[in-house]
Amino acid sequence: MSWEDVIPLIDKARAGDPIAFGTLAERFQPSVYAVALARLRDVHEAIELTQEVFIHAMKKLGQLRDPHCFVGWLRQIAVRMAINRIVRKAPTQGVDPEVLQSAPASTVSPLDDMVREENRGEIWAGLDQLKPLDKATLVAFYIQGRTLKQMSREFETPVGTIKRRLHVARNRLKMVMEGTKPRKRAFAPA
Repeated sequence: MSWEDVIPLIDKARAGDPIAFGTLAERFQPSVYAVALARLRDVHEAIELTQEVFIHAMKKLGQLRDPHCFVGWLRQIAVRMAINRIVRKAPTQGVDPEVLQSAPASTVSPLDDMVREENRGEIWAGLDQLKPLDKATLVAFYIQGRTLKQMSREFETPVGTIKRRLHVARNRLKMVMEGTKPRKRAFAPA
């Protein structure tokens, strides 16, 4: 399609001809999609934005002063709308599983409350059977919500050691909760 064919289509579309605008949309859809994909880097978002760009362009086509500027005008709409979409899109933030587990459910029944209270009691009873350092490590991380860095400062121990303590303390709590005895090593450490 040459510019001699495009200019009359733009004039017809500006006059309100939907078929002419549809032809323009078909012709320039790959260009708008390419701009949207380059900015958004998501195929589905780019497809959706491409549709929105043509809807916006159809509404604002009367504001286009020079039909020869149609391609640049359309591209600029795509860029602006892509930037708006990126800016307005809320950043996703992950949440630690511990936070989600302690968040209240949307519908909590009395039975759920009883089970949760019973589990809480069993966990505290299990924690009470651990060595003081194991208990303090687990309580600081899981119940008080301390970060590894905070625990490192509090216990005056490197972060790697805190990670190891958490691992060992979790395993010891698991054994206590399951009623099993710790395994003895078959060899002496070197």
